[in-house]
Amino acid sequence: MSAHAGAAAAALMVALAWALPLAPATAQTVAVAAPEAVADAPADATSRRTPRWILQGPGGRALTSEDFRGRFQLVAFGYVSCPDVCPTTMLEMQQVLAALGPAKARRLQPIFISVDPQRDTLVVLGEYTRAFDDRILGLTGSADLVRRAAGAFDVTYTVVREPGASPNAYTVDHTAGMFLVGPDGQLLARFGYSTPVPTLVERIEGWLAADAR
Repeated sequence: MSAHAGAAAAALMVALAWALPLAPATAQTVAVAAPEAVADAPADATSRRTPRWILQGPGGRALTSEDFRGRFQLVAFGYVSCPDVCPTTMLEMQQVLAALGPAKARRLQPIFISVDPQRDTLVVLGEYTRAFDDRILGLTGSADLVRRAAGAFDVTYTVVREPGASPNAYTVDHTAGMFLVGPDGQLLARFGYSTPVPTLVERIEGWLAADAR
């Protein structure tokens, strides 16, 4: 096993360790509403949307979409105890950063926004994202702020509880995939869940190259 494969396997094991204690015993694999496989925004920049949000980051610091102007953002929504979709997405994010290399990756801020603010405290979220890559920024906030952030990306999510389950035993059905936001804050592309990593890297490198010209 290569060192990269070993690191990926270790990250997946950590993610599963987070998920198992919190998921209800009867929970099925989380359902997702996945965007199209790969859909770049229209060439006409005036038709692109600009997702705006305010959330909390490490240490409780308030962060907004404006704090990342000048850098690309690779954004995913999910939650720490997600059984499989989120760990897979986080591994893909980790692999994208590795494939881009240090210089290109510095132009890209990876972000994981929790849709489970009830359980995903900033401490829990920070430990989870660091298990994959220190550069991935975990964000959360009040239920209302998270809902607004999700809406800015047309992301939907719903808490699903089994009958008789304890208040903390539930899954969250949510839109899967990743979103690429440009340095000007405009949404450039949305990548469907399980889009191959080489495809993600190729598309992101294309946007990086276009911005550098």
